[in-house]
Amino acid sequence: TGEPDGPPARFGISIIDMMTGTMAALATVSAILGARATGQGRDVDTNLFEVALHNLTYLGTWYLNDGVETDRKPRSSHPSLTPSQLYRTGDGWIFIMCNKEKFWGVLANAIGKPEWADDPRYHNFAARLENRDTLTEELDAVLSTRSTAEWMEALGGKVPASPVYDVAQALDNPYVRGQEFIVDVPHPVRGTIQTLACPIRCPGETLPARPAPRLGAHTEEVLRRIRDDDAWIGELSKRRIV
Repeated sequence: TGEPDGPPARFGISIIDMMTGTMAALATVSAILGARATGQGRDVDTNLFEVALHNLTYLGTWYLNDGVETDRKPRSSHPSLTPSQLYRTGDGWIFIMCNKEKFWGVLANAIGKPEWADDPRYHNFAARLENRDTLTEELDAVLSTRSTAEWMEALGGKVPASPVYDVAQALDNPYVRGQEFIVDVPHPVRGTIQTLACPIRCPGETLPARPAPRLGAHTEEVLRRIRDDDAWIGELSKRRIV
């Protein structure tokens, strides 16, 4: 990750931690379903390193089978599909991804450059990859004449494209608010806080938005399942065992 002439760059957030949690949840659910079906439980295991390695996906497959070493590309470019990267607009950036040949001609027409569709430099993936630097300069020049929003309007529903938002722009987006991707959650100190909703949607059902328990919130409840004895629980607390 990162630009070719710069140092390696990490994700902006701890994405592997979160993906490992997701894998652990999937493994747990799979084990529960297996136990229900067979009556036999099982251990499941995953870890940060294996999840990170697994997410190399096709880059790992390319190397293992054909020895292809994928190096860093400018502008978050796809290693082979072109154009599939960031481009400058009049007021920011846009990511355009022509991941099928059919999108190239559509893009060329949408930006007012229909002649590019059959230009020998750009007429197929291989040619565009070979001339990626020149194509980047030419697309920058065209896309810089209008705002990101204008290009999204022109390309929407025709070519895969996305604006590049900062955190505030992403969260203050009317679509995000309108789709209830942000929810209010009760908080024991602050009363109510806003947080991001669960991305899983179940038609006809609204998943509950509940806060995580505070540290020790269920300690007494769990201890009483073991031994419903005030003196014993009090002694554990006094000795700071719990």
